[in-house]
Amino acid sequence: MEKSSIKCMFFLLFVCVTVISHSNAAPGDGETEDEHEFNYEMEGERGPKNWGKLKPEWKMCGRGKMQSPIDLLNKRVRIVSHLGRLKRDYRPSNATLKNRGHDMMLRFEDGAGRIHVKGRPYTLRQIHWHSPSEHTINGKRFALELHMVHESKNGRFAVVTILYKIGRPDTFLQSLENGLEEVSDKHEAEKNIGIIDPKKIKFGSRKYYRYIGSLTTPPCTQNVVWTVLKKVRTVTREQVRLLRVSVHDDSNSNARPIQRRNKRRVYLYRPRYH
Repeated sequence: MEKSSIKCMFFLLFVCVTVISHSNAAPGDGETEDEHEFNYEMEGERGPKNWGKLKPEWKMCGRGKMQSPIDLLNKRVRIVSHLGRLKRDYRPSNATLKNRGHDMMLRFEDGAGRIHVKGRPYTLRQIHWHSPSEHTINGKRFALELHMVHESKNGRFAVVTILYKIGRPDTFLQSLENGLEEVSDKHEAEKNIGIIDPKKIKFGSRKYYRYIGSLTTPPCTQNVVWTVLKKVRTVTREQVRLLRVSVHDDSNSNARPIQRRNKRRVYLYRPRYH
């Protein structure tokens, strides 16, 4: 066989492998969707302690030095004002609720506007919830944690986080309750719920913690910019229940354990008032 023919065959093989690998790639938000591949059972074979051993591409879950979540210990936080106010430019977008088996996700089909972090725009792709919270403040864990997952054009991630304690109902969750009930106990169920405006997610404070970490589910991708809002908002026990029933294992939780800080700097943005 001529060398040119051999080269052609190898080129075609490379193209086929590339296409297949991209077709099996993770979704645009970078997280693993298949709940069967991992769970939150602490001593289980597919639990958090073993995530890094389950797949070669998940090795950062076990070896990474910049993993999330972490404890936001106030005495180790640097108070700054140079980070600037979080710039939000969200817009209403067609959205789908999905029970992923390890959490409830609200996916914005065409993105839902963006935020700017250090001058870089990140598009809002999806939001999801963890119960109890993954991040802690001075060792205290909360009832619920919302993650707003944003992605830049070059595939970098920025996650905005809101923590909740038990109290008055959250109005944004109230607007989703009918949809949540329909997919709450149905594995891999999806429901289009029409146009959703993420501006209705209440932040309530200009103050926020900022640090560099990772996704909190496999593949635990690092260099994620985390913005954890300082104000703790409220949610009812029934609203937490609607989100928690999506966890289809015996852990009754979908919160990854706290990870080592490893000398990372954590900032608390506080506006400079005149």
